[in-house]
Amino acid sequence: MVELKSLDSINIDQPRRVMKYVLVWCESGTLTLQIDGSDFSLSPREAVTITSGQIHFFKDNRAKGYILEFTYDFFCKDDNDVELIFENGLFCHFDDNQIIELINHKTVHKQFELIEKELHERPYQYLTSVHSRIELILVELNRSKVGRGDEIWKPDALFLKFLELVRASFDTNQTLANYADELHTSEQKLNEQAKTHTGKTAQMVIYGLITSEAKRLLTYEPSLSVKEIAFQLGFNDPFYFSNFFKKQIGVSPKAYREQID
Repeated sequence: MVELKSLDSINIDQPRRVMKYVLVWCESGTLTLQIDGSDFSLSPREAVTITSGQIHFFKDNRAKGYILEFTYDFFCKDDNDVELIFENGLFCHFDDNQIIELINHKTVHKQFELIEKELHERPYQYLTSVHSRIELILVELNRSKVGRGDEIWKPDALFLKFLELVRASFDTNQTLANYADELHTSEQKLNEQAKTHTGKTAQMVIYGLITSEAKRLLTYEPSLSVKEIAFQLGFNDPFYFSNFFKKQIGVSPKAYREQID
């Protein structure tokens, strides 16, 4: 649901995937971590967000700070919460992780300390308090992004729910019509939302998320064959999956795996 640990008390030196939103905050020292194949080095007063499902591990951890993890169900009580965790690309589903230097770092550090105290002591309505404090931290992250000149991006909750649903349904090979039905909307509405937020059709967004997942599996799951990966992603025909991947990336799954070895 929600966890907070100090960076100097944990050891995440092997690739892992958690179906939670992860925030790494470096208060002092240095930290290098890899997220979906890309390295990020944090200095004091910097943070990086990791979207649910992204594979990550620490390559070098000499930092003091915190790692906060929370589930979508814990945080997203209403559409405003959904929009907040994705506002300005904070937790982005499109492989666009960013290091954020916190302007008001003292406020952020204080909120982490209070969350740690709440989770340890568990007073009355402590989860409500923790939720509110995470909101404050996300607001400070957004303010820091805007303060450095990032373009303000306010997403729509429907589109974000669509992304979450696709991410949770890779193995079922659902159609756009299926997603529209589950979200009680129309294909046309999803296409409008996708065009507004990405400039692509909803189907192309689906393809992009599938491709990102395929790259994760090819990179971090060497024991899985291309055929097994195809089945995990809802492809009944491994040959069709190989053609799909090559069309998206420019190389076959086998060639992609050889490039990263």
